[in-house]
Amino acid sequence: TGYGTGGTFHGVGKYIKANRPDVKIVLAEPGAADLLASGIPTERNDDGSPNGSHPAFSPHPIQGWTPDFIPLVLEGGQKLNLMDEYIAIPDGAAVETAQALAKTQGILCGISGGATMWAAIETAKNAPEGSVICAMLPDTGERYLSTPLFASINGDMNEEELEIAKSTPSHILLPVE
Repeated sequence: TGYGTGGTFHGVGKYIKANRPDVKIVLAEPGAADLLASGIPTERNDDGSPNGSHPAFSPHPIQGWTPDFIPLVLEGGQKLNLMDEYIAIPDGAAVETAQALAKTQGILCGISGGATMWAAIETAKNAPEGSVICAMLPDTGERYLSTPLFASINGDMNEEELEIAKSTPSHILLPVE
């Protein structure tokens, strides 16, 4: 999983480790914003809020993941040693994987879903044979229509798509001329 607030990692991770300590939990974050990998803690105000941007933060396209500080909830999960492995998501991998999921599997997820699946695929490459890997894709793609996720997709139908539309006479949506 990746993290926004760290709630899924901390809450689900704590439950899983209590009930199945043999399960490995993999935490991912954008390589461009490797806050956890930096080893630098977030400086905090007396109330626990961050007192500034994390020095390892850099803007990244994975919306909902890795704000410019390490969330307190995530930090609490780290203190419980819930993370077994760490994966940095390289630039472009989240968008490419989300697009591939849509094109090849019919799964319309967002950029963070693409990042999660990329981490799961990389985890699977090194997992023992017979391993079970769970990756949650809790977002959907339609909210990303104006983001880099869909930047390469033309809004108009091409000739091949028009021919497909024409093959279903009762459902033809031809462009207005």
